[in-house]
Amino acid sequence: MMEPENKALFEGLQALSDSAFPKKCSNCGRLYHSPEEFLTRSQAIPGKSGLKESLDDDDSTIVEVFRNCECGSTLLDFFEDRRDTSEKGNRRREVFGKMLVLLQDKGLSIEEAREELKGVMNGKPSERLAQLGIRLKTPGSGPVTEGGD
Repeated sequence: MMEPENKALFEGLQALSDSAFPKKCSNCGRLYHSPEEFLTRSQAIPGKSGLKESLDDDDSTIVEVFRNCECGSTLLDFFEDRRDTSEKGNRRREVFGKMLVLLQDKGLSIEEAREELKGVMNGKPSERLAQLGIRLKTPGSGPVTEGGD
């Protein structure tokens, strides 16, 4: 099972090339068959985020991800940010952030709030939010509301 911090990282990043995997540790020969396995089976670098923003040859933003193999050797892979950086995408993240705070104020943990909101964004109804008096419209059906229209 993927740890929460790795899951969030993996959801926000996309491997630049499937041909980068399997990735082999040059020190011990361990194979990482997929980006998910790379993030779950390797270790975070102590005291560091392990992330570095860079630009590729086309001036697109990429993220360099540094992880330690089980043998201790440092590994590197390149990912691109899947985040929508358009004005609409930035607005959606702003609303999402405000909704997280609102749901936390109503007693949900940040993890619970995030999962409920993601579900609604994917068109799934949320009984939990309805019980809190919050009706969220699914994508394409109008604005987010609290306590009814």
